[in-house]
Amino acid sequence: MASSCCASVSLLVSVFLAITTLALGGNFYEDFDNLFGDVRVDIKDEGQSMTLTMDEYSGSGIVSKNEYLFGRFDMQIKLVPGNSAGTVTAFYLSSQGENHDEIDIEFLGNLTGDPYLLSTNIYADGVGGREMQYYLWFDPTEDFHTYSIDWNPNRIVILVDDIPIRVMLNRESIGVPFPTSRPMRLYTTLWNGDSWATRWGAVKLDLSNAPFVAGFRHFNSNACIANDQGGAKCKGFNGGKSTGLSQEKKNEMQRVLSKWVVYDYCQDLRRYAHGLPYECRRENLLDQIE
Repeated sequence: MASSCCASVSLLVSVFLAITTLALGGNFYEDFDNLFGDVRVDIKDEGQSMTLTMDEYSGSGIVSKNEYLFGRFDMQIKLVPGNSAGTVTAFYLSSQGENHDEIDIEFLGNLTGDPYLLSTNIYADGVGGREMQYYLWFDPTEDFHTYSIDWNPNRIVILVDDIPIRVMLNRESIGVPFPTSRPMRLYTTLWNGDSWATRWGAVKLDLSNAPFVAGFRHFNSNACIANDQGGAKCKGFNGGKSTGLSQEKKNEMQRVLSKWVVYDYCQDLRRYAHGLPYECRRENLLDQIE
């Protein structure tokens, strides 16, 4: 009887510990701290929505209270309207330190009437330079759309309205760094990037259009909180429904890749005149994603 009782208690403790490593749902009040910008971070609706503002003095941003090691993170975003040239609205994961890991979604503002660029990049072990940029098939300033990072030990998927636009597979077996060991915090920011963001820095921020305001709502996460020894409990965590993509999702991604890509580092033969990076070769083609 005693052994049965102890076993039950042990099981309950194990279940509790497992649950406490998970972050489900999301709330701007409960899950984030103010990173910079003070009152320019305006959280509303009991933590369900937020605006970030940039004016002539400062941009603004928030950072997650927790560090995560694997998971899916969704954010509905409505971008700065009108002349947004020079602004950068970002939603990304990043670790700290010299050899940091990072998964970026950045929206590069533009002159009125010109499209935003959605820019993605992935750093692993301090190595970046893996940019892919896209035009969107809608106006991201007219309404909210959902942007997602789905990260597990096998691959990273970046999605727009649940349509995958980029997959990067773990190719550590052939010497390609991949973010598998460093916990990362989640950041949401609006800031002045006019040294590079619009037409390679040729078009600057026009402060006569300030304040610049971006809207955020319905943040959601299904992620593992790295609250122990660098996230030992998170090693097998999969924040997505599966490790791969269905054929339908592959087809959706192929349509995006065929029509909306503006820049792909894997096709930059000038930059890589002596040979493309390993992950850009045959083993990372779409038909190899299981």
